[in-house]
Formats: sequence, C-alpha cells, structure tokens
Amino acid sequence: MSLGQEPPKILQQRLFYKGRKFDFEVSRLRLPIGVEGDWECVRHPGGALAVPVTSEGKLVLVRQYRFTVEGRLLEFPAGTVEPNEDPAETIKREIEEETGYRANRWQSLGKFALAPGYSDEYIYAFLAQDLQQLEQPPEQDDDEDIEVVLMSPLELEKAILAGEPVDAKSICSFFLARPFLG
Repeated sequence: MSLGQEPPKILQQRLFYKGRKFDFEVSRLRLPIGVEGDWECVRHPGGALAVPVTSEGKLVLVRQYRFTVEGRLLEFPAGTVEPNEDPAETIKREIEEETGYRANRWQSLGKFALAPGYSDEYIYAFLAQDLQQLEQPPEQDDDEDIEVVLMSPLELEKAILAGEPVDAKSICSFFLARPFLG
C-alpha cells in the first residue's frame, strides 16, 4: 500500500457496466472514518501523456474533437494504457499516432489522479524532447479527429489563462513541465 492510502472496507461490490476503455461500478463501502454508503466509481486503467517540445522550443499539441463536451479541446497527446503495458510505451505509440513526431529523449514528470471524486484514473506525464517528424506517421484511430498545433509555452499559458478550451490533464502536465521549458 502506498503512502497515504487508506482503502475503504468493501461491503458489497456491483459492476454495472464493463466498457471498451473503462468500467463503472457502484459499491457499498465503509470509509476509514466509519461512514457507510454507496459510491460510484469509474475504473480506468490509466493514461499516459507527453509534453512534446521541438528543438525550437515549440510545444506540440493536438486540437481534438470530444463528444462529451460537444467541441474541440486543446490537449497534449495522450492515450489509455493497455493491459500489462508500461505507460512509457503507451505514450511512445500515442505521440507518433496523434502528432506524427517521435521523441528520442524522455523524462518522467510524475503521475497524478485525474478526477479522484469519481474515478481511479492516474495520468503518467512525460516530457518528450529531441523530436523528429516522421515521414510516414502511423494511422490514427478511426474515431480520432485531430489537428496538430504548435505553440510557444507563453502562447499556451496565455490560452489557458484566457479560458480557451484546454483539458485539465494538459494544464496540469504543462505546469509540471514548465521548469524544463526554458
């Protein structure tokens, strides 16, 4: 058990939905403080994200259509960790698929809980440097609607502060990477 973890006592566990990328369950729990109740949770295998930086210091982002918010969000490339896959391998695949770049130098920025009020998903963030553009990028997934966008760190920071639609995992990862962006 990791430092700070205090698992609740599971009194009854019911899986309501098993999905393609995540499961949804409702469980009867007893929390460490003794309170009992039913809690919902999205069970997710985790995601990996890259903050790619070109040799010119530009950040490589994607503007991606997301049906849940009925629009396009500015995001760093990311993807779901497959079963038995190391998050570092996940992001190496995803950066190529989503951006057409390959990174030759990687640095872990750490991991963080994405939405702990309703999900157990962790995002593993990486700084991706020494990029090379691929002559033949891999095919994107059929459901991906992605535009590659290059921005300076200052441009991205201004976009975030101006309230442009940038997803939370990208904002968090940007600030984790900020000390390394010169």
